[in-house]
Amino acid sequence: MPRHLYPVLHLILALRFDRGRRDDRGDVPGWVLVTVMTAGMVAVIWGVAEEQLRSMLTTALNQVR
Repeated sequence: MPRHLYPVLHLILALRFDRGRRDDRGDVPGWVLVTVMTAGMVAVIWGVAEEQLRSMLTTALNQVR
């Protein structure tokens, strides 16, 4: 085998047998679940404590003035 093909052969073998390589695509269903649950929690908290949150924000903004 010609010596100039050794790097190519090495690359092919490394890609073929590298089982420890990390998959960077991530866990899409997990991220979707986290996003939906976070949005749901914000909606519930906002619905329950809207007046208190509005009061806290108004008080904080008035103290800055």
